[in-house]
Amino acid sequence: RMLEEHGHSVAVIDHDAAVFEAAGHEFKGRRLEGEIFDRDTLIKAGIQKADAFVAVTSGDNSNVVAARVARERFNVGVVIARIYDPRRAVIYQRLGIPTISSVQWASNRFLEMIEHPGVTLDDAYGGGEVVAIEVVADRSFVGRRVIDIGYPEKIAVTAIVRDGIARIPTGRTELLPGDVLHLAVARDAIDDLPTLLRSSKTGVSS
Repeated sequence: RMLEEHGHSVAVIDHDAAVFEAAGHEFKGRRLEGEIFDRDTLIKAGIQKADAFVAVTSGDNSNVVAARVARERFNVGVVIARIYDPRRAVIYQRLGIPTISSVQWASNRFLEMIEHPGVTLDDAYGGGEVVAIEVVADRSFVGRRVIDIGYPEKIAVTAIVRDGIARIPTGRTELLPGDVLHLAVARDAIDDLPTLLRSSKTGVSS
C-alpha cells in the first residue's frame, strides 16, 4: 500500500492465494497466484513493462533465481532480493543483485531502494544533516578512482567493501565491478546523488 501511496502500480505474486487476504481491500494492485520465477506468471503480472522487481519469498534461492530472471530475461531496471543468510550477500552482489536482509527489511527501506536504485540509506548523523549511504558500483563506476567520486561538501567516500572485505580507500583506489561504496552524503544531496556521482571529478584526496 505504501508503494501505491507513492504513485506506483503494484502486482503481487504468491503461490498461496490466502496471502492476498492479508493485503486487505485497500490494496488495489494486481494479485496473481503462482511462482515468482515462472515466466508465464511474470508476464501476466506485467513484468515486461515493470520498472522494478522485488523478490521477498521465504527462500533465498527462490529470491535470487527470480531476481536473475527479472534482470537477465526481462531487463527490469531495478531488481532487489530479500535474503535470510547475510553471508550470501557477497555472492549476490557479484551477480549485480542488490539485497536486503530479513533483519533490515522494512517497507520504508524497500521504498528507498525502488525510488533511488542502487542506493541504500544506512544511518544518519547529528540531526540528520549527513547520512550514511551504500551504493553498489555499476558499469559507470568501473575504472574510475575514488577521487573522481567525491564532491566537496556533498559526498565523501568513507569505505569500500570488496569481496566481503572492508577497506579505507585512498584517492587513487580504482573501483571494480560489485564494489560496495560507503558514502557520507549531505541530506539535501540525496535526490541528486546519481547526477552528482556521474558528474563529480574532485573532492577526496589521497
